[in-house]
Amino acid sequence: MNSVTVFFQTTGEIIKLLMESIFWCKEALGNREKIFKQVVEIGNRTLPVAALISLFIGGVLALQSGPTLAQFGIEENIGGIVGLSFVKELGPVMASVLVAGRVGSAMAAELGSMSVYQEIDALKTMDINPIRFLVMPRFIACIISLPLLVIYMDVIGWFGGALVSSVNPDIHVPFSVYYRNLSELVDFSDVLNGLVKATIFGIIISIVSCYVGLKTRGGPREIGTSVTKAVVLSFILILVFDYFITRLLILLNLD
Repeated sequence: MNSVTVFFQTTGEIIKLLMESIFWCKEALGNREKIFKQVVEIGNRTLPVAALISLFIGGVLALQSGPTLAQFGIEENIGGIVGLSFVKELGPVMASVLVAGRVGSAMAAELGSMSVYQEIDALKTMDINPIRFLVMPRFIACIISLPLLVIYMDVIGWFGGALVSSVNPDIHVPFSVYYRNLSELVDFSDVLNGLVKATIFGIIISIVSCYVGLKTRGGPREIGTSVTKAVVLSFILILVFDYFITRLLILLNLD
């Protein structure tokens, strides 16, 4: 098959997996323990690293933009700049890339090994639907976890920006001024836009990682290849969808 045929076939199979995952969400209550386990696992894998990344990214934003704002005498606006940067772009994208790299890769590896060692076929033999049993809990867990992770990273990023703004002599914006400006410029719609992006990115990560894992064939070496493929494809789709979601929100006057 040529590359165009493979592209459309893969796209169709991913969309089919998404539709089946949404269909089996009706069994979510019966699988709540598996979903909760996946949510906890996502948190354990990402929270410490997410805190470190967002703290220093917030500090870097303040360090880069603060002196320039101070040259024009508007350094008190740094709170709004850091706040909007995080809730609209940096929070959703950084959280999604982090989850794709740490959690999505684990999903692809786990399902890939199950596929290689014929555990998926064993489930089918026992009349257990692999989508309901394996994919749906991960699908729902990502949708729940990623927006929460974005809020977590936003708050820590804001604090990182406030800390640098208050201690850097080139900026010297007190905490009270920083957070007052942040609250004036960042409203609920801005936060909601970031959470919408996070939800869509969570869908992308879970479906792509599970799809690549389920399609793994061959031996142990192919598992590593599948993990790389899942992470790279997730990164690409996150950035592509980020552009189109942002464009759509602008057209709808929601951004």
